[in-house]
Amino acid sequence: MNETAPLRARAEIDLAALRANVRALRARAAGAELMAVVKSDAYGHGAVPCARAALEAGATWLGTATPQEALALRAAGLGGRVMCWLWTPGGPWREAVEADIDVSVSGMWALREVTEAATAAGAVARIQLKADTGLGRNGCQPADWPELVSAARAAEEAGTVRITGLWSHFACADEPGHPSIASQLDVFRDLVAYAEKAGVRPEVRHIANSPATLTVPESHFDLVRTGIAMYGISPSPELGTPADFGLRPVMTLAASVALVKRVPAGHGISYGHHYTTPAETTLGLVPVGYADGIPRHASGRGPVLVAGRLRTVAGRVAMDQFVVDLEGDEPEPGAEAVLFGPGDRGEPSAEDWAVAAGTIAYEIVTRIGPRVPRIHLNR
Repeated sequence: MNETAPLRARAEIDLAALRANVRALRARAAGAELMAVVKSDAYGHGAVPCARAALEAGATWLGTATPQEALALRAAGLGGRVMCWLWTPGGPWREAVEADIDVSVSGMWALREVTEAATAAGAVARIQLKADTGLGRNGCQPADWPELVSAARAAEEAGTVRITGLWSHFACADEPGHPSIASQLDVFRDLVAYAEKAGVRPEVRHIANSPATLTVPESHFDLVRTGIAMYGISPSPELGTPADFGLRPVMTLAASVALVKRVPAGHGISYGHHYTTPAETTLGLVPVGYADGIPRHASGRGPVLVAGRLRTVAGRVAMDQFVVDLEGDEPEPGAEAVLFGPGDRGEPSAEDWAVAAGTIAYEIVTRIGPRVPRIHLNR
């Protein structure tokens, strides 16, 4: 792709910023290894290029949600430790075992399926036992932990699995001081101690996600899992801005203005005429919409930088386009409209769009669709 050619829209991914973020996060958890979480196509940033950049910056593990995501990393030639955790019955256990992927096990059904796959493959499966310490999603309940540990140890003694990790996930680490943080840490320590007393010798114990990596040092253990922070987005405005943590947003989302035209006062804009021009003005058409991941909930509120000034989405975001009121300015068609980025030119942030849409910045970057090409800079 010609990176200088005008595009309808583009998401520029600054891999130098990503590498710097990884180094900053490693410094915050200096006693632990770092897992670069590249699930959901690296939160919309492009899994393979981001995974490579993270490894170059010192990450020692890669993490994905689904086994298909993990297998895609292997297919792209990425070696080293890769872990995936969102399994369903009948999943590609054998393929994961043969690809030397660490797989998460939260219950007896999963342990049975992975041991059967390992036997069929004639290989030893690398498994990590996940405990539900209070999040209430995936993971083994404390009451069921003894049975799972016992069965996993028996499979390890039989030579079908190697228990490489013990892990869990926080519910409220993005809420400083929330009582569940200390409670989950206590439960996790107890369950780890139980497993180790039963003979488990894990390579890594881990519970820290991005917010815990930044603010809960006692949670770092052997490994921290950094997702959204690696992409330069704060896990929560309450914790601080990206700059407060030495992080830089990695994605810049921009589009080329498709049309500039003058309209009279009282002109209705977009579906439903939720916006009408208060006076004679100029309108700019930005050719991205909710099919590209621009949230319709940000209609009338989403901020955009056009011709050096901040504008607001005028009326509803449509499937493929939205309008901004240029207030008499007349940039040429093809002028750049920057929806969000690191802020160097005064453009909005992904967090600004999250506020406008009543959601979180995770969703803003992750939902940017495949019609928007990713252009990876600073490879």
